[in-house]
Amino acid sequence: MASNPLLTVLRAAQVTRLLAASTVGRIPLGAAPVALLLYARETMSIGVAGLLVGVYTAGLAIGGPVLARIADRFRQPPVMLLGAAVSTAGFVLLAQGVPLATALLAVLLAGLGAPPFEAGLRVLWRHLLDAELVPTAYTLDIAVQELIFIFGPLVAGASVALGGPVAGVYSTAALQLLGTLWFVSTPAVRGWRGEPAERHWAGALRAGHLRLLLVAVILVGAGVGSLPVAIIEYAESAGNRSWSSWLLAVQAGGALIGGLVNTRLKVDGRRLPLLAALLGVGYAPLLLTPSSVVLMVPLAILCGLCLPPFLAATFMTVDRIAPAGTAAEAFAWVATAFSVGAALGAAIDGMILDAAGSVWAGFVLSPAVILLAVPWVRPVAFSSRRPNGSAPARD
Repeated sequence: MASNPLLTVLRAAQVTRLLAASTVGRIPLGAAPVALLLYARETMSIGVAGLLVGVYTAGLAIGGPVLARIADRFRQPPVMLLGAAVSTAGFVLLAQGVPLATALLAVLLAGLGAPPFEAGLRVLWRHLLDAELVPTAYTLDIAVQELIFIFGPLVAGASVALGGPVAGVYSTAALQLLGTLWFVSTPAVRGWRGEPAERHWAGALRAGHLRLLLVAVILVGAGVGSLPVAIIEYAESAGNRSWSSWLLAVQAGGALIGGLVNTRLKVDGRRLPLLAALLGVGYAPLLLTPSSVVLMVPLAILCGLCLPPFLAATFMTVDRIAPAGTAAEAFAWVATAFSVGAALGAAIDGMILDAAGSVWAGFVLSPAVILLAVPWVRPVAFSSRRPNGSAPARD
């Protein structure tokens, strides 16, 4: 009887520790937007509070690839520790009740310094596991990541309830720092070195197929990012805005299920066009907008199922097409592209809802833009191996 690949991955040396440490360190990605909004709303308008979240997100988008590129050239621990120190300083500065200009600088620092856990973790898999288990590791990682968006807002909300708005900011910074210290103390992280390679000013972005893939990820991110806006409008029309958080948690739960199921499958980058199409189709039933929230629950689960398989295939493809010596940076660019797409999707969907005045219209954007990603991933799915050589052997 064949062994379960998921259990084999979890039993491999250092894997559970790396997953746990990176998850703790990434919880702030789900907690920070809520913590910042709740903190800022004490003394600022909702518009200014939203601006703080936007600047923090912009910091994440810029800082991630930069820190990952430095880690590619040197090592992960000093880069991640320095980033965590900068980010923590930003959160602490914000918590002092500073003027708006200083608050914007503080959240920018908090975002710029956020350690690139996703990139740091994903470059380790092919050094820790046999090649046939790497797809399972990517899928497991992505499935576990859904816990960040389930528990992150809950952690922020609980901290604020217990200690006031400033507690949400401090708890976010503390979790990030704790996760960083735990992660960089792992032997695999301390021993990892980037590949020796010729350096180029464009870094990972000099690979044309990677640029095509990033366009697709932006489109998928826009589709996923527009969902919270549509769900909030739907919940309000159904009678209770608080239902939106439950529906979004259910959607994340669907992604968790999809990720766990996908650990039993053979993820292959050649399936990217099919997975993108299935993901887009999975969002289409939301257009039914049933009047009963109970009937909306299975639709929310459905739209989350195919996201982890798509992302797992994406990361397998990135591992294959990224120029030698740029793996961490390439993974960070995927995270940045997804974040940028999500922000654009939320903004565009808000404008659509304002213009249309219909709850149904809010669910149109998701399937439309995700399906637009299909032609962008098609040439990438069947591209050759990365231009500067094959992947290095496992340590």
